[in-house]
Amino acid sequence: TCVTGKRTFRIGVLGSGKGSDFVAIADACVAGSVPAQVAVVLSDVPEAGILSRARERNIPAHFLPPGKFRTKLEEEAERNYIEALRAAKVDLVVLAGFMRVLKDAFLGTFAGRIVNIHPSLLPSFPGLAAWEQALAHGVRVTGCTVHFVDAGVDSGPIIGQQTVPVLDDDTAETLHQRIQAAEHALYPKCVAAIARGEVAIRGRRVVWRAF
Repeated sequence: TCVTGKRTFRIGVLGSGKGSDFVAIADACVAGSVPAQVAVVLSDVPEAGILSRARERNIPAHFLPPGKFRTKLEEEAERNYIEALRAAKVDLVVLAGFMRVLKDAFLGTFAGRIVNIHPSLLPSFPGLAAWEQALAHGVRVTGCTVHFVDAGVDSGPIIGQQTVPVLDDDTAETLHQRIQAAEHALYPKCVAAIARGEVAIRGRRVVWRAF
């Protein structure tokens, strides 16, 4: 584990699925290319792959019940997520396929400290199945975007983007696979920059500062 300043930069990860973006970040932390450690992994799905992949790496991983809503956390559940992240003393909350919209209490607690990755070049194709949207629109280039999270849907300040060409014989599955490969390169790079203090938000824009 690399150390920034006097203490290790700590990441909390939220995910609902297999956790491939989490794996890319966690393994980059171990390799030293991301100067941080994953302190905790939380999921709203009890059998989510991300939990088992975290436990394989000896990272604390917990299922926290989301409550009765389908697309957001119930108020009490949101408090439980906040407390778990606070208890782990996280500096940054990383969303890795977390399929719930975060509301005001969560956004306020971790203002400017929540990041997400989206499988398109935002602001194009926000929302679900962005690779299918890209195919349906006939674009020749798509990609992925790492951004800070705000109250909108995939609307926060953009940290980094990586392009992926759309090939003539692409299916939704093949395009999604190549976008995910780009995600696994881009997400650790952006998290590393944040951990090093190289990223600052100025209004709607994110500025990278090299020291």
